[in-house]
Parts: sequence; structure tokens; C-alpha cells
Amino acid sequence: MTQHVTPLIMCGGAGTRLWPASREVRPKQFLPLFGPRSTFQETLLRVSDPILFGRPIVITNAAYRFLVREQLAEIGIEADVLLEPMRRDSGPAIVAGAVFAEQRAAGAIVLALAADHVVRDNGAFVAACSAGLTAAQNGRIVTFGVKPERAATDYGYIRPGDPIIGDVRAVVEFVEKPDAATAAQYVESGYFWNSGNFMFPAAALIDEYNAVDPDSVSTLAEAVNSAGRDLGFVTLPEAAFGKAKPISIDYAVMEKTSRAAVIPVSCGWSDVGSWRAVWELSGKDEAGNAAQGPAVFEDTRNCHVSSDGVLVSLEGVDDLVVVATEDAVLVSRQKDGGGLKRLVAKVKKTAPGLTSHHAQVHRPWGSYRSLDSGSRHQVKRIIVKPGERLSLQKHHHRSEHWIVVRGTARVTVDELIKTIHENESIYIPIGATHRLENPGKITLELIEVQTGSYLGEDDIIRFDDDYRRS
Repeated sequence: MTQHVTPLIMCGGAGTRLWPASREVRPKQFLPLFGPRSTFQETLLRVSDPILFGRPIVITNAAYRFLVREQLAEIGIEADVLLEPMRRDSGPAIVAGAVFAEQRAAGAIVLALAADHVVRDNGAFVAACSAGLTAAQNGRIVTFGVKPERAATDYGYIRPGDPIIGDVRAVVEFVEKPDAATAAQYVESGYFWNSGNFMFPAAALIDEYNAVDPDSVSTLAEAVNSAGRDLGFVTLPEAAFGKAKPISIDYAVMEKTSRAAVIPVSCGWSDVGSWRAVWELSGKDEAGNAAQGPAVFEDTRNCHVSSDGVLVSLEGVDDLVVVATEDAVLVSRQKDGGGLKRLVAKVKKTAPGLTSHHAQVHRPWGSYRSLDSGSRHQVKRIIVKPGERLSLQKHHHRSEHWIVVRGTARVTVDELIKTIHENESIYIPIGATHRLENPGKITLELIEVQTGSYLGEDDIIRFDDDYRRS
């Protein structure tokens, strides 16, 4: 019987290379960039065949825990979810996952995958996993070397060596992102792109990491051993996890170990590191234009449009990226992401909220969206999922007026508990203890009108909360 491989999905990053669609509270791995599902969901589905793969482990930032749970439920996959109290890069994340996997099943073979990558040929990727499994069972740390489609300067490269088992070869060296001339030489010489995905025995990875950084391995093992359980999540304690040295797995282990091996794969892989990469992966019209959302092109070539709903019209332009969200618009040339990185840094100084939050703010119970605001008022649309409820809370500086436009609301205001139906409303005075819940079977939608001297989200005193935020 083939040994089951344990997928370890790493989805704790918060990059802004796809701003303004990707933001800190909802980064690109949770966005539906190429269809109805996110890259996180597609990654899980890619390794869901029960013949080869076992129950996955997801390691993510604590801030994304409810996003992860929601997206797992949408695709019907169960997983053990480990929560990092802070980011420490891929090295500590993989070690913590490996320790957990080894404790769950001694002798575990782990497949560590980034949640924000795209693979267009899932069959080829799964075949590479099968082909590399024997080498991993023999103690090798197998990386997936992507056969280059071009002389790319935005990827690291792997120089392969002698054959080991089947198509698996030894790794001679990992090399950093090259200039264009060097990249062309690498492609000509048979180098592979470094995908940053790995398959290995959990014990072997831990041993190799321990050889270069035993203190981090010790404190990460302590974090897993003393982890708590909260609402079904595995919570890694900050005191132990925070002592681990922040470093990527490439620098920590892969560039030093003698156990590195590479399995070649041609599977339409991309790390989706820029809007240009999104354009390259998208379907295009005869002029090379791609669109997600409403768009009209006239005398326009090789442009990419991403829109949340507003119509974007382009005329007489070439090689542009236009990303339109509710609260920000990006217009950029089709090139590497260096300029965008500098732009986002400037936006973060002038309007920091636009790099951290979307107009629609997701919560474990649903979401809300600000529709209008002034110095003493704010209007929101609030969505509450069936069976969910907000915390029991009060505000010191604002009153609220709720109008139900869809579904049924059960409202608590101090000692009063009342059911509110469509086209009915209720008033929440300043200082009143209150709670909103959806007892029905359809989504609850209401309009909230806030008035007061201070309308910030931090004017919330929580007394009881189903999601442990009080």
C-alpha cells in the first residue's frame, strides 16, 4: 500500500504584490483570482486524492483563522489548522508543521505547499509527487523543479546533478534570481525554476534544521507540545513560537543540506507574484486583453483588467494593468512588481487603511461594508450568516439604528429580546448592551445607521463572544 503523504499548506503570508485586490487582512491566497475558488482552495483540492494524500495540515496566521475555516467548509475539506501567533517566515512554519505531523503519525511524509501558487496541470503535479515519493521515503528532501517556460528573472533556479531514483536527481546548488543573460544561460544548461514546494520525511527535515539552528527547533517543538485548542484550532503559544529565528526554509536548510533532491515537473506552475503573472495565466481575447469583471476594450492590446463590479473601459492603450476595487484603483504598466512595491509603500503612508482592509470587511459571523460616512454618522450594510451572531457588546460614543432588509434578526437590547423582520427597525441607544443574531435559514441583511461623537471600530466593549474575541 502506498504511504499517505501529509499535505502541509502554508497560508500565513500577507503580501501586497497584487494590491489593491490583495490586502493585509485578506491576502491573495484567499482571493478568487482565476475563477470561483481561491488559490488556497485550489491547492487543497490538488492534494485531496485519498489514495495518495492524507488529512492536510494548514498553518496560518491567527488573524486568518476564520477565513481558513470558511474556505475549507466551502470545498468540503477537513484539516488540522495550526495558528501562528506571529509571522516567522517559511522555516519555522514548516518545522512546526513537521513536528505536528510526526506527532500525529510517526514516519510521516510531508508535502509542504505554498497556498498562493497556481498549477494549471494538476495531473502532472500529482504524478511528480508520486514519482518523488520513494526518494522522500529514503530520507531525501525533494523539491519540485519546474521546467522553465522562459528565461525568467523573477525566480530562483536549481542546478540538477546525478540521478538518484527514477527521475529524481541530486541538487548541486540553489541560485538566486539572475539577470536576463544569466537566466538564459541557466535555461540552456538545464536548470529548473525553484518552486519553493517540498516533500520530505518529517523527521529528516527536523534533523537537518536542528543541525543548523537547534535553538529554533527546540522552541518550535515546545510550541507544538504546549499548543492549546480553541474553537477547533491548534494555537501555538507566542512565548515559545516567538523565540524561533525568522528565516526562509531555503536559507535555513535547502541551501545547506546534503539531502536535497529535485523532481522535474512541467505543470503550468506560477507563484503569481505580480499582476503581469495574473495576466499571463488568464484567458485573453485576440488582442491579448484579459479581464476579470466587466471591461470593454477598443484599440487596446495586451492589457489586464480586474474589477469588483465597476465597468472599466480602455481605449488606445497597450500593456496596462487596471485594477478597480470599491475604494482604490490601480493603473500600472505590465512589468515586474518593483514599482508597485514602492507605490504601495507610499499609499501606506498616506492612506494606511487602503493597504490593510477592503471596503467589505469580513468577520467570522459574516461581513460589513461602509456605504457612507461623515464626522458624526456612518451607514453600513451588515451581512450575518444563518445561525451566527455578533458579540454581546456596547459602545460609549455612538447609538445605532438597524433596519432589516432581508431575513430575520433576533436583537437583544439590555433586558429586551425582540425579533425583527424585513422592513422593520430597532434603535440601540448609546451605552446599551446589545447583540444581533440570525436565527433563520437565509442570510440576514440589514442597514445600520450610526450617529455619535466617535465611530471607530475600537469603541466596542465585548461581554460575550462566540469567537473568543472578548
